Amino acid sequence: MSDPTTATPLPPEPTHDLPPGWLEVTSMDMDAQGVARRSDGKVVFIDGALPTELVSANTHRKKNNWEQASLTAIHRESSQRVRPGCPHFGLHAGACGGCKMQHLDAGAQVAMKQRVLEDNLWHLAKVRAETILRPIAGPAWGYRYRARLSVRYVPKKGTVLVGFHERKSRYIADMQTCKILPPHVDAMLMPLRALIQDMQARDICPQIELACGDEVTALVLRHLEPLSDGDKQRLRDFAAQHGVQWWLQPKGPDTVHLLDEGGAQLAYGLPDFGITMPFKPTDFTQVNPHINRVLVTRALRLLDARKSERVIDWFCGLGNFTLPIATQAREVLGVEGSEALVARSRENYVKNQAQRQEGQALAATNFVARNLFEMTPETLIADGMADKWLVDPPREGAFALSKALADIHQARLGAPEAPPLPAGHEAWQPPRRIVYVSCNPATLARDAGLLVHQAGYRCSAAGVVNMFPHTAHVESMAVFERAD
Repeated sequence: MSDPTTATPLPPEPTHDLPPGWLEVTSMDMDAQGVARRSDGKVVFIDGALPTELVSANTHRKKNNWEQASLTAIHRESSQRVRPGCPHFGLHAGACGGCKMQHLDAGAQVAMKQRVLEDNLWHLAKVRAETILRPIAGPAWGYRYRARLSVRYVPKKGTVLVGFHERKSRYIADMQTCKILPPHVDAMLMPLRALIQDMQARDICPQIELACGDEVTALVLRHLEPLSDGDKQRLRDFAAQHGVQWWLQPKGPDTVHLLDEGGAQLAYGLPDFGITMPFKPTDFTQVNPHINRVLVTRALRLLDARKSERVIDWFCGLGNFTLPIATQAREVLGVEGSEALVARSRENYVKNQAQRQEGQALAATNFVARNLFEMTPETLIADGMADKWLVDPPREGAFALSKALADIHQARLGAPEAPPLPAGHEAWQPPRRIVYVSCNPATLARDAGLLVHQAGYRCSAAGVVNMFPHTAHVESMAVFERAD
């Protein structure tokens, strides 16, 4: 583990004497650990502690200038501390590691994530957003429509475990319930355990992947050896009883297929735009469909695409943003690194275009596959001008894309270290506005630094999206406008 103090604003020195062993918690870090400072200046990261609390903690890891510890006693409790909603949450042995913040009020979780975003923008990039967007939040429970559940038969216990891993452990938590899963999936956990227990293949099924659409709940069973006819019938009986659709995965993701063909198609809707998005259970889709609908609507309102404009959607995936943009713009280009996802995007575009009413056709839209981690000024210019961009990268961020934009700007300013621009670059102009949707505030901050300090943009707005309540995961959105 790298030094956590490099990504965390350091707490102040203690302002008053505390009893021996007591610590005053002043903030939380990106792993939802309370942050305190000893009288000797050493920073302590405390599992389970909340800001404003006075606590005692047991140190289990020491470095020169920081320690990691676990909460042992609370001497002054935070007003934001709440009773966890799940019996498997906590610091006790065997506790589930799926959530980290159930002990903190849901509203305070959002405020903490907003502070993490602002701290990252300032400390890593020296960027401050001109406007702080109102946080996007939704249901705190039953929101997780995508999940990867580990499966293991434990002969010593004579049982099968299905669920997330224990905190800081490779073992699977003995979960009997999970309140962040949709209620109908939560109710299936124990029946799933019983199903696998009864199967001949119980020793060779390591994983069940969950994917819920608006109408269909899909379960993908990973199995290391072919299933017997008896086991397949057990799966069919379970599907009939619980209303699920079984998919099988004998090897890699490309081998995923329906147990039985037919049935309803897995899909989710974006009703604000009249868009329906079919997907396969292994395709990337947002975990939280309630938030995704609001996220897309907010992003497009900020983008404000017009019927006269061309828009590029970088890292477009299945077209989650691309197809809604096509209801507003003149022309859209979706760019994605995966050829398979590009093909799926084209299919989704054709299906939605066919369902549009007369006079509501989608804009001309093209999808291309491009390695977005190897973008250069030349490849960027070759994709043509766009009035606006939407950027929705994975955790690695959009460094190459941001740097290519910065290199073009620096070359035009005559910077001596800027790379030469390709012939015909004079006609190309950068986008007037960029809406950047991020799942990692650190890489967003890095890219924001390039856009603001080297590419000629200002950060006009930024805010958080609470896509994963009760976890330390910070999703956010930022808007960049041309400064000239």
